[in-house]
Amino acid sequence: MNKNKIFVACDTTKIKKINEIIHKTKNSKIVFGYKFGLEFINSKNGRNYLSKLKNKITFLDLKLNDIPNTCVSTVKAVKDLNANYITIHISSGLEALKAVKKISGKTKIVGVTTLTSLSQKSLKQIGYDKQLNLLVAHQAKLATKAKLDALVCSAREVKFVKKIFKKEIITPGIRINKKVNDQKRTMTPINAFKSGSNWLVIGRPITKGNIKKNIYKLINHLYND
Repeated sequence: MNKNKIFVACDTTKIKKINEIIHKTKNSKIVFGYKFGLEFINSKNGRNYLSKLKNKITFLDLKLNDIPNTCVSTVKAVKDLNANYITIHISSGLEALKAVKKISGKTKIVGVTTLTSLSQKSLKQIGYDKQLNLLVAHQAKLATKAKLDALVCSAREVKFVKKIFKKEIITPGIRINKKVNDQKRTMTPINAFKSGSNWLVIGRPITKGNIKKNIYKLINHLYND
C-alpha cells in the first residue's frame, strides 16, 4: 500500500515550534515533508536553520513571481539549502518558468496556479475575465509546456488538471473540519487523495493545538472513515 504524502505547512518564525512539528509528526503511516514559506525563510534564524536541516523532504514555498533573471538568480541563491521543491507562480510567464527549470538541478520546480484563497469574485476584482476552472487549465498547459516537475492547485481542480499535467500535483486548502480560515476552495484530506492529489499541504489542522492528537485524528480520517 502506498503511503499518503503530506507537506506540513510550517507557518511560524519560531525554531522551537518547527522542531516540535518535525518531532511530533514522525510516524509510519504517512510520508511527511515540511513546507517553509516566506515567513520562516525571511526570519532572522530561518535560513540558517534550513541550511542545517538534514534527511527531511523540504519544500521552499518562495512563490517566485518576477522577471526571468530575478527568478533564476533567486533559485541559484538558495541552492545551498538543497530543497526538494521550490514554487514559482505560473503567472511569471513561460520564459521565466523554462529558465528556472533549466538551472534547477535536482530541485523540483513547482508551478503555482491560482491561489486557493481566491474565489471567482476575487479573480474578477484583480482583472481576470476567464472562469476559474478555465484559468487553472490554461496555467496547467503552461506548466506542461515548461516541463515543470509539479503543480499546485486546489483539490477541486485536480481531476481536470490531471488530464493536462501528468506529473505530481500538490494541493493546499485542505481542511478536516468546516473551519476554512482564509481559504476559499477547500476539501477534506481523504477526498483530495481520491481526486488524485499526490501531496496535500496541511497547516493549522496539524500544527495548531495538540499535534499528536491532530495526527491521530488525521490518520483515523484517512484510514478508518
